[in-house]
Amino acid sequence: MTTAGSIPSVSANGAKIPLVGLGTWDLRGRTCARIVEAALRLGYRHIDTAEMYDNEREVGEGLHASGVKRGDVFVTTKMWPSHFAPRELERAARESLSRLRVRQVDLLLLHWPNPQIPLRDTIGALCKVKRDGLTRHIGVSNFTVKLVAEAVQLATEPLVCNQVECHPFLDQSKVIAASRKHGMAVVAYSPIARGGARNDKVLARIGAAHGKTRRGAWQDRRSGLSALSDAAGHRRDPAHQQRTAAVGKRRDLRLFVERGGDGRDRPTRTPRRPPDRLVLFRQHAVGLNEQPCSLRLFCSCGSRPGNAEW
Repeated sequence: MTTAGSIPSVSANGAKIPLVGLGTWDLRGRTCARIVEAALRLGYRHIDTAEMYDNEREVGEGLHASGVKRGDVFVTTKMWPSHFAPRELERAARESLSRLRVRQVDLLLLHWPNPQIPLRDTIGALCKVKRDGLTRHIGVSNFTVKLVAEAVQLATEPLVCNQVECHPFLDQSKVIAASRKHGMAVVAYSPIARGGARNDKVLARIGAAHGKTRRGAWQDRRSGLSALSDAAGHRRDPAHQQRTAAVGKRRDLRLFVERGGDGRDRPTRTPRRPPDRLVLFRQHAVGLNEQPCSLRLFCSCGSRPGNAEW
């Protein structure tokens, strides 16, 4: 069985974040539980959820049903800005653990900035949650260059990542540089622009020059980004999960970088109903390959009691 230690990862401020994770933002109900269970059985070891996704309970069901040991899975969840007041943050974190049925998560993030609550208070509460053992690591999501610097200055515990939307059509170079300056990893969501990279001619040309697909063409292995795949939408083929050395020259990257770089990230769209079918990609101890495994969501995915280690 694939373990967390055998999966390529990104190291940052003491954390080892698996290079590829399963994003669950648009999964709900039994479909969510089945997909998480199936993904873990296929070799995924990084599962990303959030309080706002309203699926932590189902993610927890999938985690337990998979039979994978707790220590072999990197679990991330995120706190919604309305719960950034110190007492609210701790309460919300404990409720997330209860829904997930875990003793602690591996990474707890602030989902979006909240200018209505002093960042000093929120970061202080986040650090306290870590000291209390509710999470192994802490970080932020959708933070701008300025906010990253401010958060790092206020934190008394290491911030290990900034999770942002990052794909060929959104230049996040300034945010990435700012995060790395402080030793933080960058976790990319929507890494193929929610399927928008599938038919891009420039990406196809770059991919052809380096023997990669359109979806894999933009990923420079040297960038060290961790990416979250979009679980729903089999028509949006998640070939970006290959995570191989896709682009050999940085001048190629500049061919398809869109204007921007101000650090402003686009909000998550309204969740959609998941389709009937999902395509996942197997991961192996030596890395990731290109062999797809299609799953019908009405297949029998038997449940089993949760492992005591959870």
